[in-house]
Amino acid sequence: MPDEQRRRESQVPRQYGRSAEAEGYRKLYRTARWRRLRERQLSDAPLCQWCLESEIVTEATEVHHATPHRGSEELFWNGPFVSTCKPCHSSRGQREDLGQVTQTFGADGWPVA
Repeated sequence: MPDEQRRRESQVPRQYGRSAEAEGYRKLYRTARWRRLRERQLSDAPLCQWCLESEIVTEATEVHHATPHRGSEELFWNGPFVSTCKPCHSSRGQREDLGQVTQTFGADGWPVA
């Protein structure tokens, strides 16, 4: 594939098969209101709450909807929210959103109830 074509294709956002409904609420993440809410959450809880369950101190950089909003603007704006680090949000957060079981382990290696 020519370099020019590869560059053009890499600039096209991939939607990963999102539904039209999902595309509708994804725009909420780009609003000033969400940025303010996100900053307030990270200011109030600056450490990854999931890492802390394992007694690991990690800076939170992401805000996760503890209750999946599934397009509900009420849940989207009012939470509850969890401050997380990027790795936790990318793995555990997505598994929770998909309804998959997650298990947390403590610093001693034993499962946390």
